[in-house]
Amino acid sequence: MAPQAPEPDVSGIILNQEAEDATEEQTLHINFKMIYHDLKHLDWSKVVWRNVILFAMLHVYAMYGAWLMLFMTQWRTLVWSYVMYFHAAIGITMGAHRLWAHRTYKARRPLRIYLMLCQTLAFQNSIHEWARDHRVHHRYSETDADPHNARRGFFFSHMGWLMYRKHPKVIEKGKTLDMSDLEADPVVMFQKRNYLWMVMLLCFVIPTVIPWYFWDESLVTALMVAGFLRYTIVLHFTWFVNSLAHWVGNKPFDKSIFPVQNGLVAFLAMGEGWHNYHHVFPWDYRTSELGGWLTNMLNFNFTTTIIDFFAKTGQVYDRKTITPEMWKRRMNRTGDGSYKENSAIKTE
Repeated sequence: MAPQAPEPDVSGIILNQEAEDATEEQTLHINFKMIYHDLKHLDWSKVVWRNVILFAMLHVYAMYGAWLMLFMTQWRTLVWSYVMYFHAAIGITMGAHRLWAHRTYKARRPLRIYLMLCQTLAFQNSIHEWARDHRVHHRYSETDADPHNARRGFFFSHMGWLMYRKHPKVIEKGKTLDMSDLEADPVVMFQKRNYLWMVMLLCFVIPTVIPWYFWDESLVTALMVAGFLRYTIVLHFTWFVNSLAHWVGNKPFDKSIFPVQNGLVAFLAMGEGWHNYHHVFPWDYRTSELGGWLTNMLNFNFTTTIIDFFAKTGQVYDRKTITPEMWKRRMNRTGDGSYKENSAIKTE
């Protein structure tokens, strides 16, 4: 059987697609002719139109929410929206990603329940499904088995993968993963069994009703700002880890892979942008080589600070990490030599 041709990038944002491997310089530019070409040759039978319509509606509501936020929203609702954003982000970064997908630390049941509720608020599929897709992504990064393969273009790796049918390899390899650790976790399985009503309640009903009931915010404004706008922002900040942090940045730890160090993504995603390090050392709970409260804050790794806080309370234990000698040896052996000039905080 002849090999399949690569799927087109319908974004028109070209990421140096002539490069055969990740060691070549990865650049970002917009080509409108390529947009037309890719749309013309797209296999439209694989488009998941339900998701396309839902995402289109979501972004219309989010834009309306942004207008309401600027001109018609009470300050209490803005604060409430940020609180919801913060908890949703923690549910993904500290919960779905570092705890359940990578098992970089252990958490006691009260904290696991809290993180499960936060992850449900984020509305990015159940913990079980999120962790499965992420484990496949790490094991088969930038191949056909990668759910958001960056080689298929910026738009695909950002959000297009959710509007296009999964490549058969993604499904095939996903079935081979050992998910027994999550299936043995009653918190994870409770969420999986009750996900639909929980996500509607936590992601939209509660964020909307609280401002309306307690400080007389308009019901529509509360829904559009604390609901749809907040939800859309969390989605895009998460998606930037799959797209921007796989293209734009330096590679101080391994120049042969796509993931990069991206400070903007680290800022937006609470520490998840130090992606070159994370793909080299995925078991490190910090997702970065730098530690300490001040260091983490200056490097936008707030999630690590929160994990360390809960470790002091006894809710987090068995944090996995590596020694400076380990990452320095790897940096000297496979890095691109950019560490000293790009590191936000010097280690020497």
